[in-house]
Amino acid sequence: MPRGRGLRPQPDEPRPAPGRGKYYMISVVAKSYGIHPQTLRLYEREGLLKPSRTEGNTRLYSEEDLRQLEVILNLTRDLGVNLAGVEIILNMRRKMEQMQSEINEFLGHVRQELERTNQEGEAGATGQALVRVAPAPIVKASERPADTPSAAKPRDEA
Repeated sequence: MPRGRGLRPQPDEPRPAPGRGKYYMISVVAKSYGIHPQTLRLYEREGLLKPSRTEGNTRLYSEEDLRQLEVILNLTRDLGVNLAGVEIILNMRRKMEQMQSEINEFLGHVRQELERTNQEGEAGATGQALVRVAPAPIVKASERPADTPSAAKPRDEA
C-alpha cells in the first residue's frame, strides 16, 4: 500500500471551511518557504497538511497550516527525516497533545473532588475512605523524639 493512501480525505468528509484569520494561496506559501508548489501538494496527498479550500477548490493555507509546514520542513531539511518518519512524528505529537488534554481534564476532576471533600470536612471524607487511619501529628525531623524507631540505634544481631 503506498504511503498516504489511507490518509486522503474522503469525498464525504467535510473539509475545514476558511474562517477568520489570514489565509495564503499555494503560490505565496511556496515562494515564502522556498519550496515548489508540487511539494505542498505532495504533503497534502500524504496527509501531512490539510489546507482549506475555496468554492473554486483553491487551496488556502491558514496560520496553523503554516506552523505545521514549518515543523515538516524542520524535520525534513534540518533533521533529515523522510516523509514516513514525519508522518509518524506528527501522529505521535497529536496523540501526546490528546493525552495531555485528557490528563488535564482528569486533574481538573481530581481537584474538584478534593475541593468537594474539603468542603464536606474530614468526617465525611473518612467515612468514604478504604482504610481508616488515625490522624498523626506532623513533626519536623529536627523535633522528632529520640525514642522513635528511625532514631533508634541498630541492634547487634548475635
